[in-house]
Amino acid sequence: MSQALDVLGGITAEQFLAEYWQKKPLLVRNAMPEIANILEPNDVMELALDENITARLIKQKDRDPNQWSVKSSPLLKADFQKMPKLWTLLVQAVDHYSFDLAELWKKFSFIPQWRRDDIMVSYAPKGGSVGKHFDFYDVFLVQGYGHRRWQLGQMCDAETDFVAGQPLKLLADMDIHFDEVLAPGDLLYVPPGLSHYGVAEDDCLTFSFGFRMPNVSDMMDRVGDKFSENEVLRNPLVDIIRDQMSAVGEVTNNELEYLKEKIMEQLQNSNVLEDAIMTLMSEPKYPENIPEAEEIGSGDLEEALEEGYKLCLEPSSRLLYTEQDGDVLFWANGEGICISDVFTPILKQLADGQIINLDEKLYDAEILEDIAQLLNESILILVPVE
Repeated sequence: MSQALDVLGGITAEQFLAEYWQKKPLLVRNAMPEIANILEPNDVMELALDENITARLIKQKDRDPNQWSVKSSPLLKADFQKMPKLWTLLVQAVDHYSFDLAELWKKFSFIPQWRRDDIMVSYAPKGGSVGKHFDFYDVFLVQGYGHRRWQLGQMCDAETDFVAGQPLKLLADMDIHFDEVLAPGDLLYVPPGLSHYGVAEDDCLTFSFGFRMPNVSDMMDRVGDKFSENEVLRNPLVDIIRDQMSAVGEVTNNELEYLKEKIMEQLQNSNVLEDAIMTLMSEPKYPENIPEAEEIGSGDLEEALEEGYKLCLEPSSRLLYTEQDGDVLFWANGEGICISDVFTPILKQLADGQIINLDEKLYDAEILEDIAQLLNESILILVPVE
Protein backbone atom coordinates (compact mmCIF):
# COMPACT_ATOMS: atom_id res chain seq x y z
CA MET A 1 0.00 0.00 0.00
CA SER A 2 1.40 3.40 -0.96
CA GLN A 3 1.40 6.46 1.26
CA ALA A 4 -1.48 8.90 1.64
CA LEU A 5 -1.32 11.76 -0.88
CA ASP A 6 -2.14 15.40 -0.13
CA VAL A 7 -3.35 15.90 -3.71
CA LEU A 8 -6.00 13.24 -3.03
CA GLY A 9 -7.03 14.63 0.36
CA GLY A 10 -5.04 12.18 2.43
CA ILE A 11 -6.12 8.93 0.79
CA THR A 12 -3.78 6.57 -1.04
CA ALA A 13 -3.53 6.23 -4.79
CA GLU A 14 -4.88 2.68 -4.50
CA GLN A 15 -7.94 3.88 -2.61
CA PHE A 16 -8.59 6.63 -5.14
CA LEU A 17 -8.29 4.24 -8.08
CA ALA A 18 -10.55 1.68 -6.44
CA GLU A 19 -13.26 4.03 -5.17
CA TYR A 20 -13.23 7.17 -7.34
CA TRP A 21 -11.40 6.72 -10.68
CA GLN A 22 -13.99 6.66 -13.47
CA LYS A 23 -16.71 6.19 -10.81
CA LYS A 24 -17.46 9.29 -8.74
CA PRO A 25 -16.16 12.82 -8.07
CA LEU A 26 -13.70 13.85 -5.39
CA LEU A 27 -13.28 17.34 -3.90
CA VAL A 28 -9.98 18.16 -2.16
CA ARG A 29 -9.47 21.53 -0.53
CA ASN A 30 -6.00 23.11 -0.86
CA ALA A 31 -4.75 20.07 -2.78
CA MET A 32 -2.26 22.01 -4.95
CA PRO A 33 -1.52 25.39 -3.35
CA GLU A 34 1.59 25.84 -5.51
CA ILE A 35 -0.52 26.25 -8.66
CA ALA A 36 -1.93 29.59 -7.50
CA ASN A 37 1.14 31.63 -8.48
CA ILE A 38 2.11 29.97 -11.76
CA LEU A 39 -0.10 32.00 -14.15
CA GLU A 40 -2.27 35.10 -13.91
CA PRO A 41 -5.06 36.24 -16.25
CA ASN A 42 -2.75 38.55 -18.23
CA ASP A 43 -0.39 35.63 -18.89
CA VAL A 44 -3.23 33.60 -20.35
CA MET A 45 -4.41 36.50 -22.52
CA GLU A 46 -0.90 36.90 -23.95
CA LEU A 47 -0.61 33.16 -24.62
CA ALA A 48 -3.94 33.14 -26.46
CA LEU A 49 -2.57 35.64 -29.01
CA ASP A 50 0.43 33.43 -29.87
CA GLU A 51 -0.01 32.12 -33.42
CA ASN A 52 1.02 28.60 -32.36
CA ILE A 53 -1.47 28.34 -29.50
CA THR A 54 -4.71 26.36 -29.72
CA ALA A 55 -7.39 28.46 -28.05
CA ARG A 56 -11.12 29.21 -28.12
CA LEU A 57 -12.96 32.39 -27.21
CA ILE A 58 -16.50 31.63 -26.05
CA LYS A 59 -19.07 34.40 -25.71
CA GLN A 60 -22.66 34.65 -24.51
CA LYS A 61 -24.90 37.38 -25.90
CA ASP A 62 -25.80 40.17 -23.47
CA ARG A 63 -29.45 40.21 -24.54
CA ASP A 64 -29.78 36.44 -24.56
CA PRO A 65 -27.14 34.50 -22.53
CA ASN A 66 -28.56 31.27 -23.96
CA GLN A 67 -27.08 32.20 -27.35
CA TRP A 68 -23.39 31.28 -27.63
CA SER A 69 -20.59 31.94 -30.11
CA VAL A 70 -17.16 30.35 -30.45
CA LYS A 71 -14.04 31.75 -32.14
CA SER A 72 -11.13 29.34 -32.49
CA SER A 73 -7.44 30.21 -32.83
CA PRO A 74 -5.66 32.05 -34.24
CA LEU A 75 -7.06 34.80 -32.04
CA LEU A 76 -6.35 38.50 -32.60
CA LYS A 77 -6.49 41.52 -30.31
CA ALA A 78 -9.54 42.66 -32.28
CA ASP A 79 -11.41 39.55 -31.08
CA PHE A 80 -11.30 40.95 -27.55
CA GLN A 81 -12.84 44.31 -28.42
CA LYS A 82 -16.47 45.11 -27.62
CA MET A 83 -16.72 42.09 -25.36
CA PRO A 84 -20.03 40.97 -23.85
CA LYS A 85 -20.43 40.69 -20.10
CA LEU A 86 -20.13 36.90 -20.12
CA TRP A 87 -17.22 35.20 -21.87
CA THR A 88 -14.54 32.55 -21.40
CA LEU A 89 -11.11 31.97 -22.90
CA LEU A 90 -9.81 28.39 -23.20
CA VAL A 91 -6.13 27.77 -23.92
CA GLN A 92 -4.89 24.24 -24.58
CA ALA A 93 -1.56 22.63 -23.67
CA VAL A 94 -0.31 25.38 -21.37
CA ASP A 95 1.99 22.77 -19.82
CA HIS A 96 4.03 22.98 -23.04
CA TYR A 97 4.84 26.61 -22.26
CA SER A 98 5.42 26.46 -18.50
CA PHE A 99 7.94 24.08 -16.95
CA ASP A 100 6.48 24.82 -13.51
CA LEU A 101 3.06 23.72 -14.72
CA ALA A 102 4.43 20.68 -16.55
CA GLU A 103 6.11 19.58 -13.31
CA LEU A 104 2.68 19.33 -11.68
CA TRP A 105 1.88 16.25 -13.79
CA LYS A 106 4.00 14.45 -11.20
CA LYS A 107 1.19 15.02 -8.69
CA PHE A 108 -0.76 12.47 -10.72
CA SER A 109 2.00 9.90 -11.20
CA PHE A 110 -0.44 7.16 -10.19
CA ILE A 111 -1.97 7.52 -13.68
CA PRO A 112 0.34 6.41 -16.55
CA GLN A 113 1.79 9.01 -18.89
CA TRP A 114 0.10 7.54 -21.98
CA ARG A 115 -3.28 8.52 -20.54
CA ARG A 116 -2.36 12.20 -20.38
CA ASP A 117 -4.09 14.59 -22.73
CA ASP A 118 -2.92 18.09 -21.82
CA ILE A 119 -3.38 20.84 -19.25
CA MET A 120 -5.95 23.39 -20.40
CA VAL A 121 -6.52 26.70 -18.66
CA SER A 122 -9.87 28.45 -18.57
CA TYR A 123 -9.98 32.20 -17.91
CA ALA A 124 -13.28 33.97 -17.27
CA PRO A 125 -14.49 37.16 -15.60
CA LYS A 126 -17.37 36.97 -13.12
CA GLY A 127 -20.26 34.96 -14.54
CA GLY A 128 -18.22 33.45 -17.38
CA SER A 129 -18.83 29.80 -18.25
CA VAL A 130 -18.77 27.19 -21.01
CA GLY A 131 -22.24 25.96 -20.08
CA LYS A 132 -23.63 22.70 -18.75
CA HIS A 133 -21.78 19.83 -20.40
CA PHE A 134 -19.95 16.52 -19.95
CA ASP A 135 -16.71 15.05 -21.25
CA PHE A 136 -15.65 11.59 -22.34
CA TYR A 137 -12.39 11.83 -20.41
CA ASP A 138 -11.18 12.07 -16.81
CA VAL A 139 -10.30 15.53 -15.56
CA PHE A 140 -8.85 17.08 -12.43
CA LEU A 141 -10.12 20.66 -12.22
CA VAL A 142 -7.69 22.73 -10.16
CA GLN A 143 -8.37 26.34 -9.24
CA GLY A 144 -5.33 28.51 -9.87
CA TYR A 145 -6.59 32.07 -9.42
CA GLY A 146 -9.87 33.51 -8.16
CA HIS A 147 -12.92 31.37 -7.48
CA ARG A 148 -15.25 29.19 -9.54
CA ARG A 149 -18.53 27.60 -8.54
CA TRP A 150 -18.97 24.02 -9.69
CA GLN A 151 -22.20 22.08 -9.93
CA LEU A 152 -22.30 18.36 -10.75
CA GLY A 153 -25.27 16.47 -12.09
CA GLN A 154 -26.29 13.23 -13.75
CA MET A 155 -24.18 10.75 -15.69
CA CYS A 156 -24.41 11.11 -19.48
CA ASP A 157 -23.38 9.00 -22.46
CA ALA A 158 -23.23 8.99 -26.27
CA GLU A 159 -27.05 8.88 -26.42
CA THR A 160 -27.51 12.06 -24.34
CA ASP A 161 -29.31 14.88 -26.14
CA PHE A 162 -27.75 18.32 -26.58
CA VAL A 163 -29.33 21.74 -27.02
CA ALA A 164 -29.95 22.24 -30.74
CA GLY A 165 -28.57 25.15 -32.72
CA GLN A 166 -25.57 25.93 -30.52
CA PRO A 167 -21.84 25.79 -31.39
CA LEU A 168 -21.17 23.95 -28.12
CA LYS A 169 -22.48 20.56 -26.96
CA LEU A 170 -24.64 21.93 -24.14
CA LEU A 171 -27.04 20.09 -21.87
CA ALA A 172 -30.54 21.48 -21.46
CA ASP A 173 -30.64 20.71 -17.74
CA MET A 174 -28.78 19.04 -14.88
CA ASP A 175 -29.94 17.06 -11.87
CA ILE A 176 -27.65 18.87 -9.42
CA HIS A 177 -26.30 16.93 -6.44
CA PHE A 178 -23.05 18.87 -5.83
CA ASP A 179 -22.65 22.64 -5.46
CA GLU A 180 -19.33 24.03 -4.20
CA VAL A 181 -17.06 27.05 -4.77
CA LEU A 182 -13.40 26.26 -5.40
CA ALA A 183 -10.66 28.60 -4.13
CA PRO A 184 -7.01 28.71 -5.28
CA GLY A 185 -5.39 25.32 -4.85
CA ASP A 186 -8.67 23.39 -4.55
CA LEU A 187 -9.14 20.30 -6.73
CA LEU A 188 -12.22 18.59 -8.12
CA TYR A 189 -11.96 15.23 -9.90
CA VAL A 190 -14.72 14.66 -12.46
CA PRO A 191 -15.05 11.17 -14.02
CA PRO A 192 -16.03 10.65 -17.67
CA GLY A 193 -19.70 11.22 -18.46
CA LEU A 194 -20.53 13.20 -15.32
CA SER A 195 -22.30 16.45 -16.21
CA HIS A 196 -20.75 19.57 -14.73
CA TYR A 197 -21.21 23.33 -14.83
CA GLY A 198 -18.58 25.86 -13.74
CA VAL A 199 -19.26 29.59 -13.33
CA ALA A 200 -16.63 32.18 -12.42
CA GLU A 201 -17.32 33.93 -9.10
CA ASP A 202 -14.71 36.58 -9.99
CA ASP A 203 -11.76 36.84 -12.39
CA CYS A 204 -10.54 33.28 -12.29
CA LEU A 205 -8.24 30.69 -13.84
CA THR A 206 -9.08 27.00 -13.72
CA PHE A 207 -6.58 24.37 -14.84
CA SER A 208 -7.91 21.14 -16.32
CA PHE A 209 -5.56 18.15 -16.08
CA GLY A 210 -7.11 15.88 -18.70
CA PHE A 211 -6.65 12.13 -19.08
CA ARG A 212 -8.05 10.56 -22.25
CA MET A 213 -8.35 6.99 -23.54
CA PRO A 214 -7.83 6.18 -27.23
CA ASN A 215 -10.76 4.99 -29.30
CA VAL A 216 -10.99 1.76 -31.29
CA SER A 217 -11.44 3.63 -34.57
CA ASP A 218 -8.10 5.44 -34.23
CA MET A 219 -6.31 2.27 -33.18
CA MET A 220 -7.73 0.34 -36.16
CA ASP A 221 -6.70 3.17 -38.49
CA ARG A 222 -3.15 2.90 -37.17
CA VAL A 223 -3.15 -0.89 -37.55
CA GLY A 224 -4.31 -0.40 -41.14
CA ASP A 225 -1.44 2.03 -41.70
CA LYS A 226 1.03 -0.57 -40.46
CA PHE A 227 -0.48 -3.23 -42.72
CA SER A 228 -0.39 -0.91 -45.74
CA GLU A 229 3.34 -0.37 -45.17
CA ASN A 230 3.94 -4.14 -45.51
CA GLU A 231 4.65 -4.87 -49.18
CA VAL A 232 3.98 -8.60 -48.72
CA LEU A 233 0.43 -7.89 -47.57
CA ARG A 234 -0.21 -5.93 -50.75
CA ASN A 235 0.00 -9.14 -52.78
CA PRO A 236 -3.34 -10.81 -53.63
CA LEU A 237 -4.35 -13.77 -51.49
CA VAL A 238 -4.27 -17.34 -52.78
CA ASP A 239 -7.79 -18.36 -53.76
CA ILE A 240 -9.71 -20.96 -51.77
CA ILE A 241 -9.95 -24.53 -53.08
CA ARG A 242 -12.91 -24.50 -55.44
CA ASP A 243 -14.44 -27.94 -55.53
CA GLN A 244 -17.98 -26.88 -56.39
CA MET A 245 -19.82 -24.23 -58.37
CA SER A 246 -21.63 -21.27 -56.79
CA ALA A 247 -23.93 -18.58 -58.14
CA VAL A 248 -22.09 -15.86 -60.07
CA GLY A 249 -23.38 -13.02 -57.90
CA GLU A 250 -22.93 -14.75 -54.53
CA VAL A 251 -20.11 -14.51 -52.01
CA THR A 252 -20.50 -17.79 -50.15
CA ASN A 253 -20.17 -18.25 -46.41
CA ASN A 254 -17.09 -20.37 -47.05
CA GLU A 255 -15.48 -17.53 -49.00
CA LEU A 256 -16.39 -14.96 -46.37
CA GLU A 257 -14.95 -17.10 -43.60
CA TYR A 258 -11.72 -17.55 -45.55
CA LEU A 259 -11.30 -13.78 -46.06
CA LYS A 260 -12.08 -13.00 -42.42
CA GLU A 261 -9.63 -15.68 -41.34
CA LYS A 262 -6.83 -14.05 -43.36
CA ILE A 263 -7.52 -10.70 -41.70
CA MET A 264 -7.61 -12.27 -38.23
CA GLU A 265 -4.29 -14.02 -38.91
CA GLN A 266 -2.66 -10.62 -39.34
CA LEU A 267 -4.47 -9.16 -36.33
CA GLN A 268 -2.94 -11.94 -34.25
CA ASN A 269 0.51 -10.60 -35.13
CA SER A 270 1.28 -9.07 -31.75
CA ASN A 271 4.37 -7.22 -33.00
CA VAL A 272 2.37 -5.27 -35.58
CA LEU A 273 -0.44 -4.55 -33.11
CA GLU A 274 1.96 -3.42 -30.41
CA ASP A 275 3.85 -1.14 -32.77
CA ALA A 276 0.59 0.34 -34.10
CA ILE A 277 -0.80 0.99 -30.63
CA MET A 278 2.43 2.40 -29.23
CA THR A 279 2.90 4.61 -32.28
CA LEU A 280 -0.54 6.09 -31.66
CA MET A 281 -0.09 6.37 -27.89
CA SER A 282 3.24 8.16 -28.21
CA GLU A 283 2.01 10.71 -30.75
CA PRO A 284 2.06 14.26 -29.35
CA LYS A 285 -1.36 15.90 -29.36
CA TYR A 286 0.17 19.22 -30.43
CA PRO A 287 3.24 18.40 -32.55
CA GLU A 288 3.49 22.03 -33.61
CA ASN A 289 4.45 22.87 -30.02
CA ILE A 290 7.62 20.78 -30.19
CA PRO A 291 10.49 23.27 -30.55
CA GLU A 292 13.13 22.87 -33.22
CA ALA A 293 16.32 21.81 -31.50
CA GLU A 294 19.72 23.33 -32.08
CA GLU A 295 22.07 20.70 -33.46
CA ILE A 296 24.29 19.28 -30.74
CA GLY A 297 27.03 16.67 -30.88
CA SER A 298 28.48 14.34 -28.26
CA GLY A 299 31.47 16.66 -27.92
CA ASP A 300 29.18 19.56 -27.00
CA LEU A 301 27.57 17.31 -24.40
CA GLU A 302 30.90 16.73 -22.71
CA GLU A 303 31.14 20.49 -22.14
CA ALA A 304 27.60 20.49 -20.75
CA LEU A 305 28.61 17.72 -18.37
CA GLU A 306 31.36 19.90 -17.00
CA GLU A 307 29.14 23.01 -16.73
CA GLY A 308 26.35 21.21 -14.88
CA TYR A 309 23.06 20.47 -16.62
CA LYS A 310 20.08 18.23 -16.05
CA LEU A 311 18.34 16.05 -18.60
CA CYS A 312 14.55 15.75 -18.80
CA LEU A 313 11.69 15.07 -21.19
CA GLU A 314 10.63 17.93 -23.48
CA PRO A 315 7.15 18.90 -22.16
CA SER A 316 5.63 18.88 -25.66
CA SER A 317 6.96 15.40 -26.47
CA ARG A 318 5.82 11.92 -25.47
CA LEU A 319 8.19 9.12 -24.53
CA LEU A 320 6.81 5.65 -23.73
CA TYR A 321 8.15 2.13 -23.42
CA THR A 322 7.07 -1.49 -23.12
CA GLU A 323 8.93 -4.19 -21.21
CA GLN A 324 8.52 -7.91 -21.87
CA ASP A 325 10.85 -10.72 -20.82
CA GLY A 326 13.59 -8.21 -20.08
CA ASP A 327 13.38 -6.51 -23.48
CA VAL A 328 12.61 -2.79 -23.38
CA LEU A 329 11.30 -1.02 -26.47
CA PHE A 330 10.81 2.76 -26.72
CA TRP A 331 8.49 4.97 -28.76
CA ALA A 332 8.65 8.76 -28.91
CA ASN A 333 6.46 11.24 -30.78
CA GLY A 334 4.80 8.57 -32.88
CA GLU A 335 7.88 6.56 -33.86
CA GLY A 336 9.90 3.68 -32.49
CA ILE A 337 13.40 4.67 -31.38
CA CYS A 338 16.61 2.66 -31.08
CA ILE A 339 19.14 3.30 -28.34
CA SER A 340 22.06 1.43 -26.78
CA ASP A 341 21.47 -1.12 -24.05
CA VAL A 342 23.59 0.88 -21.63
CA PHE A 343 21.30 3.92 -21.99
CA THR A 344 18.07 1.93 -21.58
CA PRO A 345 17.73 2.16 -17.77
CA ILE A 346 18.38 5.91 -17.89
CA LEU A 347 15.84 6.51 -20.65
CA LYS A 348 13.26 4.51 -18.68
CA GLN A 349 13.77 6.89 -15.77
CA LEU A 350 13.30 9.87 -18.07
CA ALA A 351 10.11 8.37 -19.52
CA ASP A 352 8.86 7.90 -15.96
CA GLY A 353 9.23 11.62 -15.35
CA GLN A 354 12.55 11.72 -13.55
CA ILE A 355 15.17 14.40 -14.09
CA ILE A 356 18.71 13.05 -14.57
CA ASN A 357 21.85 14.93 -13.61
CA LEU A 358 24.49 15.02 -16.33
CA ASP A 359 27.51 13.78 -14.43
CA GLU A 360 30.48 11.45 -14.83
CA LYS A 361 28.18 8.40 -14.95
CA LEU A 362 27.10 9.51 -18.42
CA TYR A 363 30.56 9.85 -19.94
CA ASP A 364 30.09 6.59 -21.87
CA ALA A 365 30.45 7.35 -25.59
CA GLU A 366 27.34 5.35 -26.56
CA ILE A 367 25.25 7.15 -23.95
CA LEU A 368 26.43 10.55 -25.15
CA GLU A 369 25.51 9.64 -28.74
CA ASP A 370 22.05 8.51 -27.63
CA ILE A 371 21.49 11.69 -25.64
CA ALA A 372 22.63 13.87 -28.55
CA GLN A 373 20.24 12.03 -30.89
CA LEU A 374 17.25 12.52 -28.59
CA LEU A 375 18.15 16.16 -27.94
CA ASN A 376 18.35 16.82 -31.67
CA GLU A 377 14.91 15.25 -32.11
CA SER A 378 13.49 17.44 -29.29
CA ILE A 379 12.51 14.38 -27.28
CA LEU A 380 14.81 15.38 -24.43
CA ILE A 381 16.06 18.79 -23.31
CA LEU A 382 18.86 20.14 -21.16
CA VAL A 383 18.06 22.45 -18.26
CA PRO A 384 20.70 24.28 -16.21
CA VAL A 385 21.24 23.33 -12.61
CA GLU A 386 19.85 26.11 -10.42
